[in-house]
Order: sequence, then C-alpha cells, then structure tokens
Amino acid sequence: MPDVRPTHEQHPPLPPTDMQSQVKRTVRVITQQHTTNETPEQEGYPMRAWNISIHLLTPSGELLPATCYEKVTYLLHETFGPKRMRQAFKEPPFTIHEKGWGEFDMSILLLPVGGNRNAEQTLQHDVNFQSGEEYESTHQVTFKNPKGALLEALRESGTVGDEGAVNGKGGAVGGTPGAGPKKVRKAQSKSVDMEKLAEALPMLGEEELLQVVQMVHDNKTEETYTKNDVENGEFHVDLYTLPDPLIKQLWDFTTSKVDMSQVA
Repeated sequence: MPDVRPTHEQHPPLPPTDMQSQVKRTVRVITQQHTTNETPEQEGYPMRAWNISIHLLTPSGELLPATCYEKVTYLLHETFGPKRMRQAFKEPPFTIHEKGWGEFDMSILLLPVGGNRNAEQTLQHDVNFQSGEEYESTHQVTFKNPKGALLEALRESGTVGDEGAVNGKGGAVGGTPGAGPKKVRKAQSKSVDMEKLAEALPMLGEEELLQVVQMVHDNKTEETYTKNDVENGEFHVDLYTLPDPLIKQLWDFTTSKVDMSQVA
C-alpha cells in the first residue's frame, strides 16, 4: 500500500506518528583485483592485489559518496594476521588495499555518522577472483530514526522520512516528511494542498489505493521518485517529484473519496 509523503526542504512537516522514522538506502560495494608479479606464497596460486570501496547507489543508478558513514571496518580472514585482519577507514570511499592469493568471505561494518557500535550495519562480502577484475554487489540498509548530522548527510542521497507500515485494513501510517535532493522541484499546482493530499491518501480504501498506484505508474516522468517495496507490500512515492497534471488528478480523485474536513 502507498506510503505517500511530500518532500521539500522548506515545507513544514506533518505531525509525527509514534513510529520510528526509517530511511532506506542502497550501498554499492565495488571490488577490483588483478594478478601481480610477486612470488606466490602458495604454489599454484598467483598473488593478487585487490581493493574494495563503499558507495551509495541512487534509484536512478548514480553512484554517490557514502557520507552518511563516519567509519567503515573490514574484517579479513584470520590468515592476514592480527595487524591486518581488522582495518578501519574514516574517509569516503573507505577504500581498503590488500594483496593475497586466496578467496574468502568477509564482514564489512558500516558506522553511521554520530552513531555508536550498536548502530553499526554489517554487510557480508565475498572476495573472489572468478568474477572478473572488477565486480559489484548491492545491499539494502536501513537507518532508524536518523537525526542531526546523519539526517543531513542522508539528504544528499535521496528523500528522508518515516517509512510507512500498512495496517490490516489497507490503510498506511504516514510519517514526518524529510527533504529530498536539492534538484527536486516544488509542485506548481496552486489548487492543491500538498500537506492535505499527503495526509488524505493513506485514508483511502485498499482498492482506491491500488488505483492511485496505477495512476502514478501510468503518468510518472523521469523525475518521479517511486519505490516498490515488494517484500513489505508497500509502495512509496515522493509527491514533489510528480508532474503537476498528475498531482491535480490525484487531488481530484482523493477529494472525491475522502472527507477532507476530517484532514488536519
């Protein structure tokens, strides 16, 4: 079901719910590796130099610096020895440079800005030499109730705000909208109250919400930000990235189904 929240850095927030705000991002892990001329440590296995870096991936496929993290720690195989098996980096893209002859699984610990060890996010990564000289993996991460410097850092890579949760009756619990990327324009439709539209959409019935989703899919543009969270059965849309005719269409549809006098 849709969790609809308008997003604009100068827009007043909706009243917060009792749910924690959750912001989701996609982390892209890039691994590069190549053989070297060094004498092999293990017969039959050439020495290789490899490096790993951490980035954020936007919905449009753009790579951005992962400035929402203040430290990344790589936990290597125990054979790297006590001085090398745990390495931490504090500047994006948090690149580790190493060498060796064997493949192994490793853990990568991501520490959000201003967080403590309890806030660390753990990624599992496969260091292998079968996927080419450069290979990538993506991971979905969640920031719970981000505030202050972390919230500001997350704004550089996309919308922020509460992630709604669908209840059993087909409604959606909204949250406090955050600010999206600075390139996002503000809707120009003066006849639409964006705050009321955001509050009224989750009040629609299940069949009506499905119609809203279809409207968005049929009329969205390249600037439109949507996220279809299949796993949780949710559909998210940033109202301020919708074209004006679609905003007006949603407004007319919603006001015909919801008693707007009940909307704050």
